[in-house]
Amino acid sequence: MADAIGLVVEKISDLLINEALFLKDVKEQVSILKDELKCMKSFLEDVDRQQAQDKLLRDRVSKIRDLVYDAEDVIDSFILEHPHQDEFLKEARRGFFHAVVKRFTCIFTKPSHLHKTGVEIKKFQTNLENISRRLSVYKIPGDGAGSSSISSMQQQLRRTFSHVEEEDVVSLEVSTKDVLAQLMKEEDRSHAVVSIVGMGGIGKTTLAKKVYKHVDVNRRFDCLAWVFISQQCNPREVLLDVLMKVQPGGESFNHLNENQLIKKLYDALKEKQYLVVLDDIWRSEDWGILKPAFPRGKKGSKILFTTRNKDVALYADPWHSPIELPILTDDESWKLFITKASPRNKTDNHACPKAFENLGREMVKKCGGLPLAIVVLGGLLATKQTQDQWEMVHRKIFQGPLKGLQPQGHQYGAVNEILVLSYNDLPHRLKPCFLYLGHYPEDWEISKKELIRLWIAEDFISPSPESTEMLMEDEGEQILDELMNRSLVQLGRRDSTGRKVKTCRIHDLLRDLCIDKAREENFFEIVKPPSTEADVTLTESMLRRIAIHPSKRYVCVKGKHPKLRSLLLFQNEELIKLHISECKNFKFLRVLNLVRMDVKVWSVSSEIGNLRQLRYLKLQGEGIILPQDIGMLKSLYTLYLRHSGSVVIPDVAFELEHLRHIELRSESWKGTSHMRPRLIPKSIETLKDIRVDEELIRNKSLPRLSNLQSLGMTFNRAKDVKPVLLSLMKLQRLASLYIKFKQGLTPSYPDLEPLSQCHRLSKLKFDGFMKKDPQGSHHVLKFLPQNIVKLSLTNCWMNQDPMGVLEKLPCLRILKLGSRSYSGSQMICSANGFPQLDSLKMYDLLFLSSWKIEEGAMPQLRSLCVEETSNLIKIPEGLKYIFTLQELKLEGSFGVVEGIKVMDGREDFYKVHRPPCFYDDFW
Repeated sequence: MADAIGLVVEKISDLLINEALFLKDVKEQVSILKDELKCMKSFLEDVDRQQAQDKLLRDRVSKIRDLVYDAEDVIDSFILEHPHQDEFLKEARRGFFHAVVKRFTCIFTKPSHLHKTGVEIKKFQTNLENISRRLSVYKIPGDGAGSSSISSMQQQLRRTFSHVEEEDVVSLEVSTKDVLAQLMKEEDRSHAVVSIVGMGGIGKTTLAKKVYKHVDVNRRFDCLAWVFISQQCNPREVLLDVLMKVQPGGESFNHLNENQLIKKLYDALKEKQYLVVLDDIWRSEDWGILKPAFPRGKKGSKILFTTRNKDVALYADPWHSPIELPILTDDESWKLFITKASPRNKTDNHACPKAFENLGREMVKKCGGLPLAIVVLGGLLATKQTQDQWEMVHRKIFQGPLKGLQPQGHQYGAVNEILVLSYNDLPHRLKPCFLYLGHYPEDWEISKKELIRLWIAEDFISPSPESTEMLMEDEGEQILDELMNRSLVQLGRRDSTGRKVKTCRIHDLLRDLCIDKAREENFFEIVKPPSTEADVTLTESMLRRIAIHPSKRYVCVKGKHPKLRSLLLFQNEELIKLHISECKNFKFLRVLNLVRMDVKVWSVSSEIGNLRQLRYLKLQGEGIILPQDIGMLKSLYTLYLRHSGSVVIPDVAFELEHLRHIELRSESWKGTSHMRPRLIPKSIETLKDIRVDEELIRNKSLPRLSNLQSLGMTFNRAKDVKPVLLSLMKLQRLASLYIKFKQGLTPSYPDLEPLSQCHRLSKLKFDGFMKKDPQGSHHVLKFLPQNIVKLSLTNCWMNQDPMGVLEKLPCLRILKLGSRSYSGSQMICSANGFPQLDSLKMYDLLFLSSWKIEEGAMPQLRSLCVEETSNLIKIPEGLKYIFTLQELKLEGSFGVVEGIKVMDGREDFYKVHRPPCFYDDFW
């Protein structure tokens, strides 16, 4: 219960500490308030840890939460109205106490400022003392005994036994083979651990039982033991359990202490080839305690884990890759459902009355491929014989997260009871980050970059005063990795390197859990515009974070909400308008996404400058002109503009010291930007798209950007290319570079030699003329860095075949030859060229008529997309040597499709796809 409140309490505490350093008349009072805040935070964390189910206590905590949020409003109001709030905010967020003292000593010795600050601090005292007084009378009933009994009951309900047979198992064949393969390895080393990893209810225990009872396993191991661990691991009970199974019918071990049990079990196993299953182990520390009890044993001895936390598996044995269970497909889900919902018709996998089938399939879809949810649903419907009864269950399910599956007497349903344990096990700092995922619509593919920037804007991630090297984005990556390793977030797509996450998803049932917990915590509110109304009216009674979800009709957002912190829009963008009469009615707003498509050029209102707390601003329009008042947004961290026309950003935007990401995304080739900063903030991390001119070069701004990771530049003159690229060589974080050459660039053969020294670059895109230097002997692309993983070329009009140079790049995985990138007629891919290439997309190469692929070229190619190459006579015969090819798309390529039918009898290997290429999101 303390996850969201803890962030607010820490913020208030930090601000009061900073104030106390120069508010000499109230220093003692502030110190007392700080102690009260600590006590309140500790109380809330105790309540959270014990997972108290007492309704009265939950109501009391809810009232405390509201008071804390009100106190945050008072703090923020003080900062906004403070005569020197910009300087104060900067120093307070940085946490440099000495700098604060130095900067403010002269200011607050003045009686007028001291008096005003004292009055404001007194307001804080009044609010916080009220909270403290209420807190002092709240005690956890029975010292948490009630919570303990609930936890014990949950553990007993979830306890597993190896002898209990699992019926109607589906979709475990591949995973079973993977687990058996690891168990059967002849390894002669200590603590060989095989791990099955996945979210709660996905079938880890079911799979473990299947292999535990497998005939090959029973033949191989002369000693087997199964023990259930649980979230509250008791090492002594675990050791006793294993020992009694290893030495059944022997002496009693109850008199032994923990160390004696470890020695006894070690001696019992050291001469055996054993397999011990530790089902549902949660923490690495638990394994650290149990580990000394398990010896090397005879060659091939193994320990089998089931766990929700991938980090536990990797900690126990980095030599074995964890087996991660996938969710069920639609067909597998339906098959499992039928076996449970129609137990009398198990011989027919699709046996279901036609009248019920549509209802059944809708309900199964709600289970999101999670076996536990499907089994519970099927068991419930097995007792329902009429269509009316099925429809009643259907209505309950679609009122919330499997509401109809909740057994009487439990706060959480049979499914949520399992999933909520993973939430409760999260560290406090991760809980708000996880809950925040619930505001995205169902099945939404979530951009990692956007998510982390939103976390930062919401203050879930703060700068670390101890580490100057680690960016907040780096911490965000670690948080997302941890949520994924705990099986709470699913991988969507990886980036071009194949290592980092590009997008992620959240399972529908976990999303439902987020929504339930967020509602309980007053964390965010989802608004779904009714089909009968066109307006969404914001009011002060709404929660501080609002997400507006898609509607099929035009929606107008209006109203007032002075306490609003975040407004997140997921409407189809062309259907949204935000009618805000005065931005000062939203003075605490941190996150805003605005869309306006009804005008050619959108001159953004100067009132946006009133949003002084804004950290994340995303605007979309045909053309966008930002006002000078954008310079008032001193807290702005991310500025993201999507446009199809022109964009104008005033210079004052580049004076915002907290601004880290400036990103312009053109939705049309006609899009232009007028971003020509004289100076660029030193801490900028993303800068797309700037115009390079003499002043930028003269000021030497780029070499100072030590945190710069992604850069987009447009050149008007070829002579500027080399000096600018030379200035990028020292940037150790620069990973992505987009270079655009303005049409008519003279000469059209830019000098790219310095690029070869940009060793950190992994992603590179060129747009514009890049013809060969008539005085030079080398290809214009000769100097590309060797570590490039992803390369895109568009409008380059190269007259030399680029393949001879590109095929020598050892790390290149993704290559896009876009519209008019190559003006030649022939192309050759040599033997052993492109050793790592995974995806090749070529389109609008109007002059290409001959393409040769030699045997041994592109040995890893998985996807090939060729579009609008009307002069290409036939597909290269060399494709028949590429046995890794999985997807082939040919569109608008006359004559090529016919070539597939005569390729060495391998026509069944190729599939011609008419829908968009699978790698649409190349850039």
